[in-house]
Amino acid sequence: MVTKLSENEIEQALERLPEWGLLGESIQRTYEFPDFVEAMAFVNRVAEHAEAEQHHPDILIRYNKVTLTLSTHDAGGLTQKDFDLAAQADSFV
Repeated sequence: MVTKLSENEIEQALERLPEWGLLGESIQRTYEFPDFVEAMAFVNRVAEHAEAEQHHPDILIRYNKVTLTLSTHDAGGLTQKDFDLAAQADSFV
């Protein structure tokens, strides 16, 4: 079982991921790509990594925009797993 982060830990983690924002008990970022094909390629990279880690984001696809929302439901909020997946997703851009 992973541990839910404190508000201070969340603030510190968000400082390292400036494109991500806090949304209740989740973090969220929208990525924009030149076209649908590149957006889907990004989603596939995220999906492969998420499956390997057994930590799955909510994904919204709108043509060339992809929004990821992360939260650890088992912990009832944000954990280090969410910030690790956010950083990994950023590396795929």
